[in-house]
Amino acid sequence: MAETDILIQADQITRRFPGGNALSDVSFQVRRGEIMALLGPNGSGKTTTLRILASYLAPTAGRVQVAGHDLATHSLEARRRIGYLPESAPLHLDMRVDEYLKFRGRIHGLRGTRLAARLRSTLDRCGLGDVSRRTLASLSRGFRQRTALADCLLHEPDVLLLDEPMTGLDPAQVQTTQDILRESAQQGAVLFSTHVLAEAEEVGHQALILNAGRVAANDTPARLARSAAHLRVEMFVPADRLAPALEALPGAHDLHLKALPDGWMDVSIRTGQEDLSDVLRDLAQQEQWPLRGLRRDAKGFADTYLRLTTLPPRVQNPKPRTHP
Repeated sequence: MAETDILIQADQITRRFPGGNALSDVSFQVRRGEIMALLGPNGSGKTTTLRILASYLAPTAGRVQVAGHDLATHSLEARRRIGYLPESAPLHLDMRVDEYLKFRGRIHGLRGTRLAARLRSTLDRCGLGDVSRRTLASLSRGFRQRTALADCLLHEPDVLLLDEPMTGLDPAQVQTTQDILRESAQQGAVLFSTHVLAEAEEVGHQALILNAGRVAANDTPARLARSAAHLRVEMFVPADRLAPALEALPGAHDLHLKALPDGWMDVSIRTGQEDLSDVLRDLAQQEQWPLRGLRRDAKGFADTYLRLTTLPPRVQNPKPRTHP
């Protein structure tokens, strides 16, 4: 894929506040045609990341490019290509829906027949036609959220940056919004934050997981789900001999050993993408260690997310724990 298809490029962005770093050396990219879900616990840096990409907040260090334009040197050109939906979108509640979107369209540079055509298309796309003459103050939270989303879509941006766009929506509205994200990604790139893991799995082509301001993972939801898989086996061998041998296996992580009453050792290894079953059988045969109950337990995306966001940042491949 050509470099011109990289619509969001973040290189080692850091943001410091008086209390510490909100982000530290965060790097990622989103290409044309991709939807990236941004995940992490409260305080992990999701909103700060979106604000920096939208040029609402400057990074302390690092570089950001949107649609090929550097935010530090060509901010206006970059912002023309962005549709940004903050978590709490500021709306003029005394204005009608169509009136507000016309106002916003003019700010986006739309005029005359072009503005009228985009207004009709966007009202229909966001399911706002029946409420277009009502004031925003009279609408439910869901319809206000859809109006704010319509504002982002009016000028047909290359990049959509959405902070929890499906919060407060009913199931039908969630489905409509997900469809809009998929349609928007056909011509551009979408980055949206969410706390709902099912949304990330269902809609996101990529999942960027932040933990304490650092990138904990950046991969497809399917591969991240598979990375939680564990191999379980029982082996008859002393722990002081077994642990070093298992630690040396390529692709083995998070080794746990537990002594059973009958002298066997219960072994759990997080194997990720790899299936180490044959490797473990070969090791047992080579060392002449009895083996029983070998099985691979598939976990899921939620297990991976919880593991990555409950460990301290930068902690990888912790030492095995041996339980007497």
